[in-house]
Amino acid sequence: MGVMTSWADRFRLRQYVKASLWIVPMFGLVLGALLAEVALAVDSADWPPSGWHYSATTASGVLTAIVGAMVALLGFVVTIGVLVVQQATGTLSPRYMRLWYRDRLQKAVLATFTGTFAFAFSLLRSIESASVPDLGVTLAGAAVAVSLVLLLIYLNRFTHSLRPVAIAELVSRMGETVFTDGAAAIRGAAPRGDGTVPSDGAVLRIRTVRGGAIQAFNVPGLIAEAARHDCVFVVTRLIGDFVPPGTVLVEVRGGTSRPDPERVNSFVALGAERTIEQDPAFALRILVDVAIRALSPAVNDPTTAVQVLNYIEWFLHTVGSTRLPGRYVLADREGDARLVLPGRDWDNYLELAVCEIRDYGGSSVQICRRLRAMLEGLLDALPPSQHSAVRTQSLLLQEAVEREFTDPARRAVAEQADHQGIGGRYPSATGIRTSHGPNPPLTPPEGHAG
Repeated sequence: MGVMTSWADRFRLRQYVKASLWIVPMFGLVLGALLAEVALAVDSADWPPSGWHYSATTASGVLTAIVGAMVALLGFVVTIGVLVVQQATGTLSPRYMRLWYRDRLQKAVLATFTGTFAFAFSLLRSIESASVPDLGVTLAGAAVAVSLVLLLIYLNRFTHSLRPVAIAELVSRMGETVFTDGAAAIRGAAPRGDGTVPSDGAVLRIRTVRGGAIQAFNVPGLIAEAARHDCVFVVTRLIGDFVPPGTVLVEVRGGTSRPDPERVNSFVALGAERTIEQDPAFALRILVDVAIRALSPAVNDPTTAVQVLNYIEWFLHTVGSTRLPGRYVLADREGDARLVLPGRDWDNYLELAVCEIRDYGGSSVQICRRLRAMLEGLLDALPPSQHSAVRTQSLLLQEAVEREFTDPARRAVAEQADHQGIGGRYPSATGIRTSHGPNPPLTPPEGHAG
């Protein structure tokens, strides 16, 4: 396949570039040096006006100060980055760091600082007693002003966006975008008829050569490859699964010829950890991690967990409003089934969202009340086909409350639904309270032993 030529290699390279904090600043460094040469060339054309001319001593002093200032500011931003890493891994979630590395503003600030440094340093060598780069010195001052403005924006941004609620909003929006885009792509590739997959004949099993977490599938590439061999590819593992070397990843059913296993593997990107590109459940995983970290005895901050639950509920309303069969059949342009992808169903998403928060926060009145309000809201908003899983989680929540709160009075408080955890009950416009004392457990799904 050659080095760095397959789709999987290109995907991993894109992930590296997105997460890298040095590539964009390096471009800024090179661009600053090039712009210095341009400024020197333009300066010989008797511009800028005479009011902007500098003596050699002044120009040298200004440029020297700018070089030192940019080095100091770079160190300051790096220090902030270290503090962000410490906070994110200590009080939020290490998984969030994969998203923080991609922040474009941070890379723009670093690139501006390195570019200004290279620009000023390159101009220093051209200063002579009879030759001063007046235009370059003026532009260097303007670059410092831009750098300071970007630094203030950067400080303002991260002062506000590092709060757990801001991170929850960012992550939930990203997850919602990935989910809706993926759902639209699946609808657009629906097969003709029922999309029957051949079940007879020999099955070719394609195994992975290297191990790692499944980060993404090249869906158009897999469909085109299956159409070329007139077969159907059945993917056996979910995006986000970790697969050891030798795992059966694709089953080939039917076909007029045998596809090349190496080529099929090149359409699957494996890496060290999950990414959010095609994995909306990864966003939900981050939200849950932040919530249960807040519920740990070392932090003991259920209010933060309640705030994160607000965005988990938002995400669940988006997911629950979409039909999730758990298995998706995609077709080529002629409408013939070519690719079968496993997917998460509604039960999987809901269990991921509720299970650990209920287990770690079962002794918190806030969490129990907020979870009940969330589950009741899902029952009210989602279609009946989704209700069974919600009732199951509500029954498990009721059982957890009964185990943790043995005193009837405290249990009665914990059983009330409250969108604010504590203090959110209020009279409605009709004079009827939104919560009515102890809420009885929601009806368990048919056949569930209560």
